[in-house]
Amino acid sequence: MVIRFAGDSGDGMQLTGDRFTAETAAFGNDLSTLPSFPAEIRAPAGTLPGVSSFQLHFADYDILTPGDRPDVLVAMNPAALKANLADLPPGGVLIVNTDEFTRRNLAKVGYEADPLEDGSLAQYQVHPVAMATLARGALAETGLPKKDAERAKNMFALGLLSWMYHRPHEGTERFLREKFARRPELAEANILAFRAGHAYGETTESFAVTYEVPPAKLAVGTYRQITGNTALAYGIVAAGQTSGLPVFLGSYPITPASDILHELARHKAFGVTTFQAEDEIAGVGAALGASFGGALGVTTTSGPGISLKSETIGLAVALELPLLIIDVQRGGPSTGLPTKTEQADLLQAMYGRNGEAPVPVIAPQSPGDCFDAALEAAAIAITYRTPVILLSDGSLANGSEPWRVPDAAALPPVDPGFATAPNAPDGSEEFWPYLRDPHTHARPWATPGTPGCEHRLGGLEKADGRGVISYDPDNHDRMVRLRQAKIDHIPVPDLEVDDPTGDAPLLVLGWGSTYGPIGAAARRVRNLGHPVATAHLRHLNPLPANLGALLGRYRRVLVPEMNLGQLALLLRARYLIDARSYTKVAGLPFRAQELQEVILGHLDGPTPAHPGHGNGNGQGHGRQEVPA
Repeated sequence: MVIRFAGDSGDGMQLTGDRFTAETAAFGNDLSTLPSFPAEIRAPAGTLPGVSSFQLHFADYDILTPGDRPDVLVAMNPAALKANLADLPPGGVLIVNTDEFTRRNLAKVGYEADPLEDGSLAQYQVHPVAMATLARGALAETGLPKKDAERAKNMFALGLLSWMYHRPHEGTERFLREKFARRPELAEANILAFRAGHAYGETTESFAVTYEVPPAKLAVGTYRQITGNTALAYGIVAAGQTSGLPVFLGSYPITPASDILHELARHKAFGVTTFQAEDEIAGVGAALGASFGGALGVTTTSGPGISLKSETIGLAVALELPLLIIDVQRGGPSTGLPTKTEQADLLQAMYGRNGEAPVPVIAPQSPGDCFDAALEAAAIAITYRTPVILLSDGSLANGSEPWRVPDAAALPPVDPGFATAPNAPDGSEEFWPYLRDPHTHARPWATPGTPGCEHRLGGLEKADGRGVISYDPDNHDRMVRLRQAKIDHIPVPDLEVDDPTGDAPLLVLGWGSTYGPIGAAARRVRNLGHPVATAHLRHLNPLPANLGALLGRYRRVLVPEMNLGQLALLLRARYLIDARSYTKVAGLPFRAQELQEVILGHLDGPTPAHPGHGNGNGQGHGRQEVPA
């Protein structure tokens, strides 16, 4: 089932969706979510730019996406209806808060007539419900002002949907009492509204059926619902514990990365220090300084912030110090689409610094996978003395799924291997800061104040080994190549291919958050009897050693990306293959249905280049398919 709650940005749709998700996770369903926020902090009430929505896909089997289209749309006002109705398929369930369908609100979004009365919604199962009125009636004896009572209408909606889908309710009531612990009258008011919505579903004759979605058959373990940003924060905490290093986060708040800062600020007990800097440059500078001092330096941002941090990231390359840079990508360029998703920072992550400044690049594939990606990125940074860029994006950051909590004792340890004594190969009592490990090419990491390990670092080129400033051309050539070799020789696992028949003519290759839509689309294509192979890149620099040979096995290679073909460009340049792009830059993730259609088209032969654009229904904005 796919449910979408939609309303004004002040209607509490994110809270409503999150609570329904939490109860669904506790019930044991597999799930995936897609919150959607207005870009404005407080858009004008009742307008299309102010619409906020939360979509949840849940099932009794493993699912990969938040769903293409909702089976049920809850619209709290005319703007929410108009913004989301096109996604509701014919026959879908439409629950409408009639209290907001006033002449003024209808006019705000261009409705000339009330769609609840003019027959335009005849193809849907429409359930008009006066949610604000009913919530106000349920709270009549509480003494709350009318405005406060009506604000509980989102809890009324949550109670109604909880009845429809047999969701547990104890957790929501407990949550409300904790959330409003300082104002217990508000807690009880919201609980009364929630119960009223549940009772309305039980007693009204409007709803003929309810639905049961049994728990999914998941691997045995302890699970919790987790968002990508929370998983990244936990991964950073775990990295500090497995390495024995204090964690220092230097960050400037930016959507959609700010929640990582918020979450890490709660974990001082695990040796985490958070510093909310005055700007992006100060944040990364402080993090790099912390790394010099012997901490795991971390900085978090989104695309515009990476632009500002680029000089300091280049300095980290020259200093060869561990630094974890998390880029939660959003639509660009410049300020772009702060609350919408994109994955268009790949080339910036790979090459967005002056000079030859290579860094490893890792991309998680799902909200839960953000934990493992953060842990791995930190291990690479510590082991190889290098900054590492982790590329998440808005859909991963805000989306959620069930996450199997790992056994902390089983997480692999990481040894920082600090230098503790002079290391000069000539036997002198000197410390050479660029004397490299013969296997990893990593230089020694000595913390300030270590006796015998006094040294200087800086952005000017250094002599190999001794680390003194050097302008010698041959030395610069050597240092550039050594830094590149260090990254190139980081061991990454071979890429695995999902090719059930072993003879698929088409390989669909993705990275980052395209994992879910690609996997869901491939399932559909295979169910139709067509062989198709899929593979997903976690390591983007260095690429897996077997990637070239793997690509050569397939007659056609398709690369769906939420950019204009950046990975396809890299693959064509490096492996000289005819990788074809399917791109989307609409601020929305791919839908499984659209990728299914694209895959079927490429199984018959690649679609020729065309100048037009298409949306999720193949009719209009944001995407075009061209040879990379």
